[in-house]
Amino acid sequence: MSNSPYAFAAFVATGCVMLPIFEADFEECSFGFRPKRSSKDAVEEIKQALLAGKTDVFDADLSSYFDTIPHDKLLITLEQRISDKRVLKLIKLWLKAPVSENGRMTGGKKSKMGTPQGGVISPLLANVYLHLVDRIVMRKDGYFRQQGIQIIRYADDFVLMARRIPPEALLRLEKVLMRMGLTLNKEKSRQLEASDKGFDFLGFNFRYRWSRKQYRRKYWHVGPSKKSVLKITATVRELFKEYRHLGALEFVRMLNEKVRGWTNYFNIPGVSHPFQSFERLRWYIDRKLSAYYRRKSQRGSMLYRRLGYEGFVKEFNLIDPLLTLRRRQPANA
Repeated sequence: MSNSPYAFAAFVATGCVMLPIFEADFEECSFGFRPKRSSKDAVEEIKQALLAGKTDVFDADLSSYFDTIPHDKLLITLEQRISDKRVLKLIKLWLKAPVSENGRMTGGKKSKMGTPQGGVISPLLANVYLHLVDRIVMRKDGYFRQQGIQIIRYADDFVLMARRIPPEALLRLEKVLMRMGLTLNKEKSRQLEASDKGFDFLGFNFRYRWSRKQYRRKYWHVGPSKKSVLKITATVRELFKEYRHLGALEFVRMLNEKVRGWTNYFNIPGVSHPFQSFERLRWYIDRKLSAYYRRKSQRGSMLYRRLGYEGFVKEFNLIDPLLTLRRRQPANA
């Protein structure tokens, strides 16, 4: 298949045409790769479900979803809404296009499953196929709704939530996925009672914890997961390792890019409680900056002792994670 700019433009145009068609069909429970919907909306929906008492959670993990979508079944799904044979042929050619990644070729004419990750319309096709699951779970007169079960999905990550999820519901879900040619990763998928044991989703951790401000009262705490905190600290550590030769102004600019993106993602006013994680990140950056200037020279060490973190915020526009909190968290936090 041609890699020319014309072929790329054709795929972009195809995606633009397809999006409104399927967007009209998608369920409200789907949040990934959709206009005016984001991971923050999915996090807020999960918190609302927890507050409503839906604390029995099935955290699902699909085995290599993007690599296992069957082409024939995906095309049948597309044909139900698209009648233009030229568009369907273009999508079929795109699905068969070989992809080179790290020197390894995948796909090709003999390929019968998978959508190239990073492709122009791959996220849309992935949403279209899993929409079948959304529709089954959210059907008003269906089994899942009768059991009070709702699904919240972001791309191929989703959770089922209810006051109680019976074993039969999980068996039905597994059968649906099997008919679609998909497989649950049983090692990573798990059912849990969220009020007893927290869970992670989209980098956030959800858990029921004691309030530090109100005696003998618990609340639903939503904040960065341990893995997310470790990831940002590892990123900061790598920056200090790779770019310590830069001047303060240029280095702070690079550091701010990482910190700004991370804090913006986890700061959801009225929903998340990231203060402790932001405080930890601030402490970590402060410690690394102190060590950085101590190694640089005695004069540099004196500079940092004189200015401190607050001084670098004023002098070099260093981001203070705690100051990125746009408004105070609820009183019961």
